[in-house]
Amino acid sequence: MEIFTLLETLEEMIENSKKVPFTDKCIVEREDIFDIVKEIRLKLPDELKQAKWVKEERSRIMEEAQKEADDIVKEAENRIIAMIDEHEITKKAYEEKAKIIETANQMSKEMSEGTKEYADNILEDIEGTINTLKSNMSIIEATMNNALETIKNNRKELK
Repeated sequence: MEIFTLLETLEEMIENSKKVPFTDKCIVEREDIFDIVKEIRLKLPDELKQAKWVKEERSRIMEEAQKEADDIVKEAENRIIAMIDEHEITKKAYEEKAKIIETANQMSKEMSEGTKEYADNILEDIEGTINTLKSNMSIIEATMNNALETIKNNRKELK
C-alpha cells in the first residue's frame, strides 16, 4: 500500500515543518506536497484495478460453485438411474435424490452467500481506503490553503 506510505510522508512533512510564530500554522514546501499528491493520484488506479479483480474473482467463484452444484446434481441423477432395478430401491433412490439435490442446493446457496460476503468485505475495505484517502486529501488541501493564506498574510505584514 504505497498510498499509505505517501500519506505518512505528508504527515511527517507537516509535523516536521517550521512553525509560524504565535499560530498553529506551519511552513511546508509547496512543490514537495504537490509531488506527493501527484504520486497518490497515480497510485489510486491500482486500488480501482484491485476492485475490478475482486469483482471478476467473485464471478469466477460463482461459476465454479454453480458447476460444482451441477456436477453434484448429475452425480445424484446417475445414482438414481443405477438404482431403478427394483421398486424398493427406486423408492429409496427418489428419497436420496431429493436429499442430494437439497444438499447441493444448500451448498450452492452457502457458497454463493460466502462468495458475496467475501467480495462485499473486500469492496468495503477498498471503499473505506478510498474514503480515507479522499478525507486525507481534503485535510491536506485545507492545510495547504491555510499555509498559503498565512504566507500571504506574512508577506503583507512585511510590506
